[in-house]
Parts: sequence; structure tokens; C-alpha cells
Amino acid sequence: MTPVPVEAAENTKNVTVNRGPFEVPGFVAGAVESGMRYKGRLDLALICAQNPDGCTASGVFTKNIFCAAPVEICRKRLEKHTAGVILANAGIANACTGEEGKAQALEMARIASEQLGCPADSVLPASTGVIGMQLDTAPVLRSMPKLVKALRPDGWQDAAKAIMTTDTVSKMASVRVELGSNSVTIGGIAKGSGMIAPNMATLLVFACTDAAVSPEVLDHWTRAGADSSFNCITVDGDTSTNDSLIVLAGGAAGNPLITDIGSAESLAFGRALASVLRDLAIQVVMDAEGATKLIEIEVNGAASFDAAKQLAFTVANSPLVKTAFFGQDANWGRIIAAAGRSGVPLDAQRVSLFFDDLSVFENGAPIQGEQIEQKASRIFRQKEIHVRLELGLGEASFTAWTCDLSFDYIKINASYRS
Repeated sequence: MTPVPVEAAENTKNVTVNRGPFEVPGFVAGAVESGMRYKGRLDLALICAQNPDGCTASGVFTKNIFCAAPVEICRKRLEKHTAGVILANAGIANACTGEEGKAQALEMARIASEQLGCPADSVLPASTGVIGMQLDTAPVLRSMPKLVKALRPDGWQDAAKAIMTTDTVSKMASVRVELGSNSVTIGGIAKGSGMIAPNMATLLVFACTDAAVSPEVLDHWTRAGADSSFNCITVDGDTSTNDSLIVLAGGAAGNPLITDIGSAESLAFGRALASVLRDLAIQVVMDAEGATKLIEIEVNGAASFDAAKQLAFTVANSPLVKTAFFGQDANWGRIIAAAGRSGVPLDAQRVSLFFDDLSVFENGAPIQGEQIEQKASRIFRQKEIHVRLELGLGEASFTAWTCDLSFDYIKINASYRS
């Protein structure tokens, strides 16, 4: 994805995000057990605007060359920025499946459109699961009448459960924000636990709002929100074939249409959307396969944004760094070594490293003392750890979120298809 200005997306600290049940006026959601691959669980989700034809839509998708068939279809359909229905299955990714896979994704969308009475190109298909398996639409056809009946304003929790694969918990987030004299809601669900790395991660992310937003403004803030959230996380450095972030704006709030990206209403909307997306992204890292810790890697004082990002992700993706966190070993040398091999030009005598607010390495030299070691060890026993690198070269900064690497990550991924 091409980076865009994130002036509002960067400032989300004062926005209160709710992780509980929510409703978005003008939208309904639901899920059923189709039996496509899983048994005894929800695996087919539907999100629908009550007025699909009047819905504005935007999305960002994986950069993996082997993108899944639903990704290809969504990219094409979102060129016109109008769509009001999302249909997602879990268990089969429908990736690397050739023309047959594309035909099956189109058929999924057609089945939904026929049941809902909307144009087929208003339906955005999405899939997650095992790569290379052909998707059978018979379970979709059989389940669709029941799925449409399951649609309700508070059906988001079921939809969030239905798109899970190796996730251990469903992921939801919502906010309410005032746009002038109108109160609007933004709510979203996500799935993701492994194969997580920009751009974006093994993710399905669906967010809806009742705000009235022009296609240009919605597209701007969708991309900005992705850049400040899902493009800031990594679990294992792998980029999926199916990553999809879709945002639908229905307009039921009745606010004047937001057309000016720089307006106060636009900035407030962008900040709120970014808050939802960032919270969902952090939930993904917290639920990473086998993870026991959430790690925030902050890089300050870089010569450029790209340099800060490159260094942060080099540290965040280092197996030696991640296993040190799992082992609760405050081995700062692994972090400094990762920074040094990042390919980012550094002045070693200016680099400092902090764990939370504890300085362990300053201006190219370690802070000695048994007390420092004891404090660092206590920090590494926490569930959430803040790592800060100060480079002393400029004004640019970047923050990445990652997790530790445990025995369970290997167990989960060694037996994923079984």
C-alpha cells in the first residue's frame, strides 16, 4: 500500500475504544455453520448494509503476488467505491486455486446477492484458511437462506467468531464520535493470529460506519488507518495471500456528507477510524499464535520515517529477540545486534536503549550494575513490554508491535492442516 498522510491517525490516544458488543446503525451482521471445512462451529459470516446501493466502500489488500481469488475480485469491485455486503468464510483460503477458485468466489458472491436482492457486484467475498484447497460453494448455497435470516443489528460477535482460524479469541472494537451535531459509530471485527507481517498481515478486517463519507475521504482514511495500525504489526514476518481490510460507510447517521479531507469532521472521523483499526491490530498481536507477551518497539531520532520503520521491524522480527522475551531474559545485546544489522545507517555512539523507562544502554555503552539487571528482569516478566531505541540522528519515529516466540507457535503451525 502506498503511504498517505496520517495526520489524524497518528493521534488516537484520547479516543475511547470499546471491545464489547456493538451495533452500527444501518448495518446487520450474522453467521452460520456451513460445514465447508470445520464442523461444529460458525464458519460463514455476512455483513450487510440495509441500503447496499447507497453504501460507500474502500479497502486495502495484501501485496503478496499470489493473492487469493477473493482479493482480486474485491480490488476490481472497489474501483467504483460502492459495495454494501461482505461475505466471508473460514477454513479454506481460496488462494493459489487458479480460474476455478475465481469462479467459486464469484459464485459465492452471486449466491449472496440473489438471496439479498442486490447486485452481485455489491457483494465483496473474503476467505481465510488453508492455501491451495478448492472452495466448494455447495455449503454456501445450502446455508445462505439460514444466514440471511440470522442477520441482526447485534450480530457482530457471531460474525467475528465465524472468521477465526487459529485465533483463540474473537476481536471487536468500536467507537462513537461527534461529527458536528451528529453522533456516529464506527465498529469493526478482525481475525488474525499467525502469518502476520506488513503489508498487511494474515488478516480479515471489516469495519462499518453510519457516517456519510465521500469515496475520496473514506479511501484516504482507510489507507491512513491501515498504515498506522495493521502495517505496524508483525508476529512471524510472513505476509499472507488473503489480507483484506474493508471499510463500509452507510450514511444512516444523517451527517452532512464529508467531502473535504482537511475539515474538522474529516479529521475527527479519521482519528476515530484509526483508533478502531489500531485497537484491532493490537488485539491480533495479543492473540498471536503461542504468544505470551505484547511487545511495543518504538524507534525515535531516526534520519527518516523509512529508516525508523526498517529498524523497528528488524528488531520486531528477530527470532533471537522474540525468544529472549519468551524466556524472560533481558538480553539487550540481541536488540542492539538486530538494530546494527538492520541496514539503517547509525552512529553507534549515539544509540540508547530503554526497557519501559529503564535505561540499559546509553550512547553506545551499557549501563552497568546488578540493580539494572534486576529491574530489567522484572520488566521482562510483564505481559506488556515497551522497548525504546533512541538513535540521535533526526526527528523521525516509528512504532511496531510484535510478540514473543514460544514453543506453542511451532506446535500450532506444525499441525495446522491436520
